Amino acid sequence: MAPTQPDPRVDEYIDRLPEWQQAICREVRAVVREADAEVEETIKRTVQPYFVLQGNICALLAAKDHVNVFIYDPTVPDPDGIINQGQGNSTARAVQIYRDDEINRGALLAMFRAVIANNRAGGWRRTSRGG
Repeated sequence: MAPTQPDPRVDEYIDRLPEWQQAICREVRAVVREADAEVEETIKRTVQPYFVLQGNICALLAAKDHVNVFIYDPTVPDPDGIINQGQGNSTARAVQIYRDDEINRGALLAMFRAVIANNRAGGWRRTSRGG
């Protein structure tokens, strides 16, 4: 299957941000799209960029001093410890990325691929119950 096209509304969201947040969002976007060519982009909750493939994978939300990357599967492993918000959340955890943080692309890519695998298997709620 051919790679999906970027959503211009996601570009608009990113383009309105300060340069350092644009850079973070573009890098995260590149990583999630690298995870699977079928990842689609959309806008939910009026303005928030979401990346989906048979369910939510992640979403971006710029805050005053960081960018939240919400990971929509609380069951995927985090061996590199990149999750730094919402560890006990029942639907999503987050990686907060600050201005001078280096993004752990390998860990993020592995996490996105695990979310996608669970989505393709019916979603984390189903896979965490054993099918």
